[in-house]
Formats: sequence, C-alpha cells, structure tokens
Amino acid sequence: MTQHSGPALTLALYQPDIPQNCGTMLRLCACLGIDAAIIEPGGFPSSDRAFRRAGMDYLDHVMIARHIGFAAFLTWRKAQARRLVLLSTKGAQDYCDFHYAPGDILLVGRESAGVPEDVRTAADASVRISIRPPLRSLNVAVAAAMVLGEAVRQIGKEDLKTG
Repeated sequence: MTQHSGPALTLALYQPDIPQNCGTMLRLCACLGIDAAIIEPGGFPSSDRAFRRAGMDYLDHVMIARHIGFAAFLTWRKAQARRLVLLSTKGAQDYCDFHYAPGDILLVGRESAGVPEDVRTAADASVRISIRPPLRSLNVAVAAAMVLGEAVRQIGKEDLKTG
C-alpha cells in the first residue's frame, strides 16, 4: 500500500442498531483522534441533531462521514485507496497478530446481525478477538476499543492526528 496522507485510522459502523454502542464508539473515536464513518441505514436516527439531543457532548471532537448505504461507502473508500479491515467473530486472523497500517478503516457490524456476506467479501482482511468457548462474542463497542487500541499501539501515537 502506498503512503497514506489522510486520517491514520477510521472506525466504520455498519448499520448500527443500538444507540448507546454507537455513542460509545463515537466517543472512543473522539478521545483517540480517530475518524468515524456511519453506514446507513441504522436502527435509530443518527443525525448530528439526534446525537446532540441524546447528550453526545463529544460530537464536535470527531469527524463523522455518513454514507447512505454500503455501495456509497465502498465508492468513498476506493476513491481514497484505503484498506478495509473487518472485525468479525469469523475473522481469519487474531487481531493482535494482524499488521495495521495508517489509513486502515476498521469496520464493525450490526450488533444484532454482524454483516452480510457481500460486506464480508468486500473487506481486504478480517480479524477476530479470540474468546473462550462456548461464549460467542463481545459487545461491539468493547471489541472496537480492543482492536483500535492495538492498531493505535502498532501505528504509534505520533502518526495519529492530535486535533
């Protein structure tokens, strides 16, 4: 991949359906200086006005790109030549063993259903958090925090924007 001059990382939320998790992940992005992308349709209103009404006081500290659907998101991503890394319970590689790079977009699925097969196949890579059986998965916001933390550690704080 060529050298990337845009945001160090972006967290993309595929059709989020639990507002509290979405708010937690946007706050995480704000605190770490990471951009966010919301891929519609979501399970709740996700306009700036709706977030402000819900008390999202970190909204001014995070850059949010909104996409009307996955096709629009893919067009945006491809125009920027950025790698898409899916966080999935079916991921091919443990998230700690994956090599993250500036410009990566980390994609989380819907809390209720993950992502459909066409989204899965559009990803350049998929990572998983290994958990003990018979447990199925972590909360999506917790998983996003773990993987973003590892990506930030690998890329280095100096490469993240300090807004």
